[in-house]
Amino acid sequence: MEPKVNILLVDDKLENLLALEAILEKLGENLVRATSGEKALRCLLHQDFAVILLDVQMPGMDGFETATLIRNRGRSRHTPIIFLTAFSTSDQMLFKGYALGAVDYLLKPLDPNILTSKVTVFVELFKKTEAVKQQTAQLVAVNTELRQSEERFRSLSTCSPVGIFETDTEGNCKYTNPRYQAICGLKAAESLEKRWLESVHPEDKERAIASWSAYICEGREYSEEFRFQAVHGSVRWVQVRSSPMLSSQGELLGYVGTLEDITERKQAEEVRAQVIREQTARQEAEAANRMKDEFLAVLSHELRTPLTSMLGWSKILRAKKLDDKATSRALEAIERNAISQMQLIEDILDVSRIIRGQLRLNVSAVNLISVMEAALEAVRPLAEPKDIQLNTVLDTSIGSVYGDPARLQQIVWNLLTNAIKFTPKGGRVEVRLSKYLGCSISDFPAERYANGVNGTSVGETAPTTTLTTIQSNDLGLASSNENLDSSNTDESNNLKSQILRLSEAEIQNPKSHYAQIQVIDTGIGISSEFLPKVFERFRQADSTTTRSHNGLGLGLAIVRHLVELHKGAIFAQSLGTGQGATFTVRLPLLQDNRGNREATGKISSPVASTPLAGLRVLVVDDEADTRNFLSFMFEEYGAFATAVASVDEALVVLEQAKPDILISDIGMSEQDGYTLIRKLRSLEPEKGGRIPAIALTAYTQEEDRLEALRAGFQQHLCKPIDPNKLIAAVANVLELPIEVPVS
Repeated sequence: MEPKVNILLVDDKLENLLALEAILEKLGENLVRATSGEKALRCLLHQDFAVILLDVQMPGMDGFETATLIRNRGRSRHTPIIFLTAFSTSDQMLFKGYALGAVDYLLKPLDPNILTSKVTVFVELFKKTEAVKQQTAQLVAVNTELRQSEERFRSLSTCSPVGIFETDTEGNCKYTNPRYQAICGLKAAESLEKRWLESVHPEDKERAIASWSAYICEGREYSEEFRFQAVHGSVRWVQVRSSPMLSSQGELLGYVGTLEDITERKQAEEVRAQVIREQTARQEAEAANRMKDEFLAVLSHELRTPLTSMLGWSKILRAKKLDDKATSRALEAIERNAISQMQLIEDILDVSRIIRGQLRLNVSAVNLISVMEAALEAVRPLAEPKDIQLNTVLDTSIGSVYGDPARLQQIVWNLLTNAIKFTPKGGRVEVRLSKYLGCSISDFPAERYANGVNGTSVGETAPTTTLTTIQSNDLGLASSNENLDSSNTDESNNLKSQILRLSEAEIQNPKSHYAQIQVIDTGIGISSEFLPKVFERFRQADSTTTRSHNGLGLGLAIVRHLVELHKGAIFAQSLGTGQGATFTVRLPLLQDNRGNREATGKISSPVASTPLAGLRVLVVDDEADTRNFLSFMFEEYGAFATAVASVDEALVVLEQAKPDILISDIGMSEQDGYTLIRKLRSLEPEKGGRIPAIALTAYTQEEDRLEALRAGFQQHLCKPIDPNKLIAAVANVLELPIEVPVS
């Protein structure tokens, strides 16, 4: 609703004022009365009027005097004045009135229509004038604000710590600020001709062009970091941000963006990253040192413990004569602890080979039933004292796998001994062999766990089952009896809990057939914190002096690596401490089912008491205890043994006695076994140059075996020597028609 306009009515007679109000009230404006010139002037002090109706004939101050004073005031100088008079207007009176600024003369009595029309004209004129004034004031205010805004933008743009640019839809630069020009190393005019992309470092330019082109096509927000190279060659890191610039109708007008020099931030980030790397390296080194110290302490304990029993029983046997039962008990203890010590040494050597990438497989088609039965027979003596049930569920229809039978048996044996060790008396260990069809990644427990355990969905509370999965690299199948080198295994490549990696072969062949071996125990279980580390070297859940279980923490690490070499997968499951554990191994099956149960040999019947009767054996070793043991052993099997301590003595015996076979140590003082065999092979056949020879040595690496064979030995056996294996090797080399035991 428009505000009312003020109309001033000036007359000394009240009836005239009432008459005027009656005529003009229909205009709906604000009618103000004044009964004298003085009162009229007072009204003009506080209000503005669209028109003044002024009576000429008034006592005291007449209309002309009043008009003169009205015109002298700046506020009312231009207010329209209509004179009202009851006398005829002479030319002189009209002239005087118009000279004083009157706009019209009306004679009384007044014609209402004429008065209304004239007043209406001035009222409308006043309203329009006020509207124009308001618009003018608004325009002035807008212009003032615009000038201030432009000045503010100019100041902000000039002083901005970030570069600012504006481009049209074609990518042409329309505006840049000084900071933009400084970052790009361009002058003001050049910055409008060249794009910021031209300042990007050559190594980042391809990525910058690709990302900016994608941004232009997609119209999303843009934020990337690039290196900028200045003309003089200095390199700075710059963050580029940009957004589409749209009209009020949503039409794309162009793009506005910023360039921010983030070199200091990048340098700070690099320093921080370096500090973190150094801290991490220091922590890892400290952890490695702790693990090393713990391992050495455990190693010392594990080596000294069996030595205590062995040395103790040895001294008792030497000091007093025992009855048959006590003697048997002593010998069993010595043998048991010697085997334990030998296994520790074998584990350490295996880990050494793994670290150097020198663990090799002698592969062929292998039937797992034979392997598992042999491993089960080997661990039964460990389970019986603890009254542990060994249950088996073996699928005899399982075909062959491609691998090293000895190493496969080692895998099963390690898992079984581990289960027996951590299962209390009266517990149960179950061994299963079944066929597994790997259809997709979802078939692996780690994936099922990632999606919820036992039917629970992600976000629901699930049992505290944690899975550690180790997947092999993609090793292609080799021909039978071919050596496969192991790859170097870095501890940082140990897989984290709940992560599954499939080999390339399995990805390419999603329906792979596997032999699945599971060892399930009711033992102490594995905590969720330790489970991700269960396959790491030198890791034990408890490495303190109060630990309740022996071992170096190497067995599962070796198993993992052997499984990987066989192109298989292994993972561990446990519901937590005290709830048992399950170890699952999956090995690829041969699709043509080559091989049979006899592929890995069989356990033969006991050997005859003198299988080497009449055989002449020359034993060469610089250790007297070893010479005496080997001589006694061969004589027990019916052979004639001659034992010497050096290469020279051996050559003398060879020339005189012509033995049937040579058994020689490698690592001897003065001259080693390689020297002996080379000298021997240089002799003529009739002088013993072709005598069969077996090397016995504590050097157990594959290169040692190959060097012995190249030097001229027929076989290479590792110390400590198993008598059955040595007799079997002699029978094999001499092709004796006797059945020998295979342990």
